[in-house]
Amino acid sequence: MQNVAGAEVVPEVKDIERQEHGRLFHVVLLDDDEHTYDYVIEMLQKLFFLSAEAALQHAVEVDTNGRTIVITCERSEAEFARDQIHAYGADPRMPKSKGSMSAVIEPAGNTRLE
Repeated sequence: MQNVAGAEVVPEVKDIERQEHGRLFHVVLLDDDEHTYDYVIEMLQKLFFLSAEAALQHAVEVDTNGRTIVITCERSEAEFARDQIHAYGADPRMPKSKGSMSAVIEPAGNTRLE
């Protein structure tokens, strides 16, 4: 964005925060070969209070499709959820597991909380 004199205009942080308030983001869990189904189910139950059945469905989806949307919420909550996944730790059931699973956040289209 430029003003009339040609200098670049940078929106203030508050303007960006205001634009994103209410905007929804997906927390997407990514597949790998270092974690068991049991780990995924346990993690999702503990972090997101999912039922065993719902957590199993996510475990199957991430294994089958390489990704699953775990939760959709506002940016700050999505960042917190992603960070919780990243901090969960290695799978003690698999010796080659060196750390937590990976997750990313992505905009959830044009959806907004009103």
